[in-house]
Amino acid sequence: MSAVQDTSQGMRLTREHEELRSAVRSLLGRHEGADAWQPLTEQIGVAALAVPEKYAGAGCGAVEVHVVMEELGRALSPVPLLGSAVLTAQAVLATGDDDACARLLPGIADGSTVASLAWAEDGSWDPARISSRATPGAEGTWRLHGVKQRVLDGAEADVLLVTARTDRGVSLFEVAPRQPGARVEPCVTMDQTRPLARWRFEAAEARLVGTDGEGTLALERALDLACAALAAEQVGAAERCLELTVAYAMERVQFGRPIGSFQAVKHRLADAYVLVESARSAALGAAFAAADSPDFTRYVSVAKSACSEAFSAVAGEMIQLHGGIGITWEHDAHRYFKRAHGSSQLFGTPAWHRRRLTESLGLLP
Repeated sequence: MSAVQDTSQGMRLTREHEELRSAVRSLLGRHEGADAWQPLTEQIGVAALAVPEKYAGAGCGAVEVHVVMEELGRALSPVPLLGSAVLTAQAVLATGDDDACARLLPGIADGSTVASLAWAEDGSWDPARISSRATPGAEGTWRLHGVKQRVLDGAEADVLLVTARTDRGVSLFEVAPRQPGARVEPCVTMDQTRPLARWRFEAAEARLVGTDGEGTLALERALDLACAALAAEQVGAAERCLELTVAYAMERVQFGRPIGSFQAVKHRLADAYVLVESARSAALGAAFAAADSPDFTRYVSVAKSACSEAFSAVAGEMIQLHGGIGITWEHDAHRYFKRAHGSSQLFGTPAWHRRRLTESLGLLP
């Protein structure tokens, strides 16, 4: 309990954080879609935030990433920050492989390299469920066999990090995306603003990153940081859903009155507001706990579960309270609803994270 109390007391964004938020929001207002990636990396340096200075990064942390991810969520931006500069970069860092960090991280940090982590199999992000295999090859290389799903920005990846099992356990490998033994299949997703791909490996040549058989801890650390970032994105998107819905409720007139003046609508908007602010507290708690809290994984599971469900609920209310226009292609409501559904499944469902939390607390028989 003391860890929770200490973290909550320090959960304050600084003026510098708000200035970062303002800069990102302003830039996203001028650049739409994937076109925002270059100015975001060159003008603001968002991809460098969580990379240490020794690898050409900014040396910041999860709180700065949280601020940026909230703004990317508001805009449903498709830029590869989450998959490249958070998930994959943190996995490389967590291996402790200095050579790999020096080789891969500077390009990720300046945005010139898009990196993807090919991890999930059969929809699971549990390291214990990894079944892809790696066997020793010639001259210190390895050969990979397996299929990976839900690879963020996988079709456009310049660097591919792949999880596989060896005789010693789960390990991480660097794989050149363009080689005969590796084949990518872009996926048609419900949320078209979140590019995903499927990778098939048939004796693909690979290079070990880190220590053979010791990849599980690196993956768990990367997963926690990616979930904290995703929770922030969900909060930003849910907040934008609420803003758009409140604005519409004040404009839409029925029976001679704005629908926002009806008590039933007020109650629903108030409930949505509570969901958004509760989710924000959970996401901020996870971001601030990332630095040194021994309970970071627990904060993350709470945040991912709460923010996923809050975003889904608020996106659903957005469609309901917009009425007929809310289910048309012309309105953005369906885009937020699809992002809510997709992000709730990414990096583990709310139910999986609640189970993870109860296991960490020793509450399961």
